[in-house]
Amino acid sequence: MKKAFQHLGRKVLAMTMAASLLAGTAMMDTAEAAKKGPKDKKGKHDVELRVMGTTDIHTHLYNYDYYKDEEVEDFGLAKTATLIKQARAEATNTMLFDNGDLIQGNPLGDYKAKVDVLQPGEVHPVFQAMGLLDYDAATLGNHEFNYGLDFLDTVLEGSPFPYVSANVFYDDGRKNNKHYVEPYKIIKKKFKDKKGTNQVVRVGVTGVVTPQITQWDKAHLDGEIITKDIVKSVEAVIPKMKKAGADIIIVLAHSGIGEVEYVEMAENATYNLTQVEGVDAIITGHNHLNFPGDFQDMPGVDSEKGTINGVPVVMPGNWGNNLGVMDLTLSKKKGDWKVTDSATKLMNVNDVEADPAILEAVREAHEGTVNYVRTPVGTTTADIHSYFALVQDDPSIQIVTNAQKWYIEKQLAGTVDESTPVLSAGAPFKAGGRNGAGYYTYIPEGEIAIKNVADLYLYPNTVATVKVTGADVKEWLEMSAGQFKQIDPNNSSEQALINADFPTYNYDVIDGVTYEIDVTEPAKYDKDGVVVNGGANRIKNLEYNGEPIDSDQEFIVVTNNYRASGNFPGVRNNTGVEMYPDENRQAIIDYIVEQGEIDPSADGNWTFAPITNTVNVTFDSSPNAVDALPEDGTIQYEGASQNGFAKYRLTLPTAE
Repeated sequence: MKKAFQHLGRKVLAMTMAASLLAGTAMMDTAEAAKKGPKDKKGKHDVELRVMGTTDIHTHLYNYDYYKDEEVEDFGLAKTATLIKQARAEATNTMLFDNGDLIQGNPLGDYKAKVDVLQPGEVHPVFQAMGLLDYDAATLGNHEFNYGLDFLDTVLEGSPFPYVSANVFYDDGRKNNKHYVEPYKIIKKKFKDKKGTNQVVRVGVTGVVTPQITQWDKAHLDGEIITKDIVKSVEAVIPKMKKAGADIIIVLAHSGIGEVEYVEMAENATYNLTQVEGVDAIITGHNHLNFPGDFQDMPGVDSEKGTINGVPVVMPGNWGNNLGVMDLTLSKKKGDWKVTDSATKLMNVNDVEADPAILEAVREAHEGTVNYVRTPVGTTTADIHSYFALVQDDPSIQIVTNAQKWYIEKQLAGTVDESTPVLSAGAPFKAGGRNGAGYYTYIPEGEIAIKNVADLYLYPNTVATVKVTGADVKEWLEMSAGQFKQIDPNNSSEQALINADFPTYNYDVIDGVTYEIDVTEPAKYDKDGVVVNGGANRIKNLEYNGEPIDSDQEFIVVTNNYRASGNFPGVRNNTGVEMYPDENRQAIIDYIVEQGEIDPSADGNWTFAPITNTVNVTFDSSPNAVDALPEDGTIQYEGASQNGFAKYRLTLPTAE
């Protein structure tokens, strides 16, 4: 019996020791698990994160069109703000970013840069508004540099959130240049998981801008700033972000979607960014387009889910007309957070009211802008509009080219170039397209105010000249003629004339010469200035002073700093570039003031070349254009078209 009790005691002791050992092990496992965070069973500890984005606001803070001098419903950060608050209320965890092109783009931007100039220590109106919305970070757009680095530095001093850019550097002459702003930021956030438990996630954010800023704003940036390739810059910074503790990485790409094939230093490279390892989500912009929505036919695009090559992407339009929303599911796997699911959408502002707090925050700047743009400068003897700027010589371009020529001839007086023939190039900045059926210039007969001049010339470009040959002038026009699709003269069915993929601001009309455009021939250049049909010859009967142009003769062509610094065919062969301190817009104002009264009639220096047969050629324009049809009947109203546009038929001249 005694032995039995001894045996039982040893057994109980062994069981007790085993239990203690198991308990100790369990305690160790619990402690270790506590370090790693709770084990996620069936996604209970997943984090649902809503990432919101704005892009290409272009100082459209009020829902107000300063050119028409009236309130609008379809854009404005004050309306986007209402959506931001709604989207936040729907989600437990949110972040908000801006993707650039914030401080320039309408008269309010010019007002703070040129009239009521922002002072050191003063907060720019864009940040007065955005400071109320709790943005987490932003990146630079190309138009941030339009007013120069001194102004941009002053603006950024007042930013209530950090700026990041991985591919903009100071030009200090060294191989490893210093970044202009921080290349990335790690934002430590406390989020609630699905079970309500707090989870800490380190969100890494970096940004990039189209590298062409050094060309477009060469006058401001030459010797000051350099840019590097978008994709390589992001690839270089991701390991640093990971080492700094980033759990997920969001890229703010002020660059369009672009092409499938990677080309170094491409302007639009977001598609290629989706193929960079470590990129978890992208907010993109620059193109003023929408995603999801556009780019549906590209490989790897899932428009329903809002991904490109499996990466969540959002492109929320422009001017605050949409809020981009990416709903990301973050799951912890082996101690690391991963984006395991996503859903992307756009929220449109049309059906919401403007946020009164935003309106009040920037009321002073808004009212100052309204008073500024109403200042009269002269009168016009007839209506000025851009409804037909793409299909006939146009008064809205004619005034610009006249003013530019007037300005530069005064500058050249008494110089060695005084006797060099001067030509003048202008483009229709407001001609519908991606910005909608209301995006046209219209100035009624009578008084012209600054708002009208700003409507004629949207950008704060400065006057520039290039010295080129007659052969270069032809190539310049061949590039511009890419605005048109090729028309089959033997096809009697309806044919659309305008190439919607070609930016209208690249459709330069050159005054001072006469020429015809043969749209039955293919375009020589694509929209990027790359030769696609080397033997094409759309420009016919190019003449100067009534004679065929001399290919070797030198001309001075007045344009703007953007064009003069770029790689446009014809321009890129120049033998001399001169930059002037005055804005093209100011030259127009001074011209109108001196003239007092202007006749906006176009001089008809270009037409379409006659073709062999009568064809049915159509184009879209504003519905309001029906009240401005030419008396000769060459343009006729056909009816309603898509997206609020109207369809018109153009009678092309026929060969006798």
